[in-house]
Amino acid sequence: MSAVREIDAAGRWHYRHGPIDVHIDAAGARDALAEAHAASWQCFSGILPALVAELAGLRSPLPPAAAGQPCPLKGPVARRMWHACVPLCADFITPMAAVAGAVADELLLCYRREGITRALVNNGGDIALHLTEPPALRIGICADIAAVVERSMPGAGAWDAILSIAPENNVGGVATSGWRGRSFSLGIADSATVLGRTAALADAAATIIANAVNLENERILRAPAQSLKDESDLGERLVTVAVPELTDEEVASALERGLARARGLQASGVVAAAALFLQGRCRVMEPLGHAHSFWGEQAGALASQPGAWV
Repeated sequence: MSAVREIDAAGRWHYRHGPIDVHIDAAGARDALAEAHAASWQCFSGILPALVAELAGLRSPLPPAAAGQPCPLKGPVARRMWHACVPLCADFITPMAAVAGAVADELLLCYRREGITRALVNNGGDIALHLTEPPALRIGICADIAAVVERSMPGAGAWDAILSIAPENNVGGVATSGWRGRSFSLGIADSATVLGRTAALADAAATIIANAVNLENERILRAPAQSLKDESDLGERLVTVAVPELTDEEVASALERGLARARGLQASGVVAAAALFLQGRCRVMEPLGHAHSFWGEQAGALASQPGAWV
């Protein structure tokens, strides 16, 4: 299957190649945009074949001492994936945890040029950002993907939270993970959205944080990843298949575990902020030493219950 592209209903470029599905929205001078779009399309066409060529290495777990070792991968996107996971290698993680964000980051490089004022590369919900001037960018978050079809979109009622990101916030990526998403999760978070310096780093960190939103409960249905998808990079590890209705105490406990992991990653400079969602409850981790709140009124409403904001 060859890579294809088209203009979508919103006037954005839409690139597709196998499992990669990217929407690109950019603003700036006409000539600069034309050059950037041409460069991103040329880049995109070679990404999937390069990743497939290194798939065995991309599915291999990083060793705990990866930070002191040279990257064994060759392609630029594969190496970007590996390096994004290195700060998280104390946990089980493979470079595949950062694949969506790394692809978005690679394409975004084509738009980091004079004449481009803003660019968004959205790869299946993981977004790489290039913002040089106001206004702030607003991004809607839906904690339960299955609920999207039941909502009228677009519209304020469609979102569980609305992010507001300004150029001075130095956020280059937004990524979300959770058991309801496209990828498997070891945890039970409906979603964990993370803001970071790059989309690849946010993608990998979201995976780890979503895994940490967890609970020992025999009613939670889990299955070996490989039994659900051949050649999963998670192998025989148990991934979440279904989560029953939990008590308030169970939800709070699971969210607190994820929040503790997020705080540790924030303290080490891996992530800037995060929002964790589970069964209608939310925990929000704001940036350190920063007066700006990224999260809008919807998250505030979910978090208005006791102990929600941190």
